Amino acid sequence: MPNAKYAQRLAIVLLAAFALVACSGAEHSAEGAEAKSSSAGLPTGRIAVGEQLASAKGKATGQSCVDCHGADGNAPIDDSYPKLGGQYADYLAYALQAYRAGNRQHALMTPQAASLTDQEIADVSAYFGSRPSQLRDLHKVH
Repeated sequence: MPNAKYAQRLAIVLLAAFALVACSGAEHSAEGAEAKSSSAGLPTGRIAVGEQLASAKGKATGQSCVDCHGADGNAPIDDSYPKLGGQYADYLAYALQAYRAGNRQHALMTPQAASLTDQEIADVSAYFGSRPSQLRDLHKVH
């Protein structure tokens, strides 16, 4: 039966491929690779470190995150600045990555984000994402 023999060989090849992928992933993490925890491809964010970063003055602007967005990210100094508190951490991370790359432009945010590392972006995003939300769903607002 050629079909049975073919199916058996295919099963063996597939199992070998799955085993190779599984071993490859284990070997990679054994090398000390940092775990990625977000859809933004960033390391796990640390809320406490993010809180410290949110208050640290940036070299590029002399401002901190909380100077413009408020301590919990819910009291922006200008109506055009977004509320960050309770926002999805992954969304905040994508926005900061875009500012850092120059794909998103703002007079203060682009230079502020330019020197942030992936870990710092993950941390500050985790912090603001963990804060109470004052975001409103405008879905049914007419």
